[in-house]
Amino acid sequence: MPVQVRIPSVLRRQTGGDESVQLEGATLGDILEGLEVRYEGLRGKLRGPRGEIRRFVNIYVNDNDARLLDGSTTPVTDGDEVIIIPAVAGG
Repeated sequence: MPVQVRIPSVLRRQTGGDESVQLEGATLGDILEGLEVRYEGLRGKLRGPRGEIRRFVNIYVNDNDARLLDGSTTPVTDGDEVIIIPAVAGG
């Protein structure tokens, strides 16, 4: 059973409207790489040039903020859920 990735509505234009996708990988970085390979339009939107999670993107692994875990090196296992929440600004 792969990792379930929830895609926010603001990024669904880049994913062809897909709300979620299942991917396999050992770390969060593997999962994000898989997303970027599958959806070329996401490349550079979630991670910086060194693979770090961009500061305006919040990513949760099983309801835990990835930044408070191990960032991109956070281990993931079958059945985990990854949720992407980009920061929204407004006035």
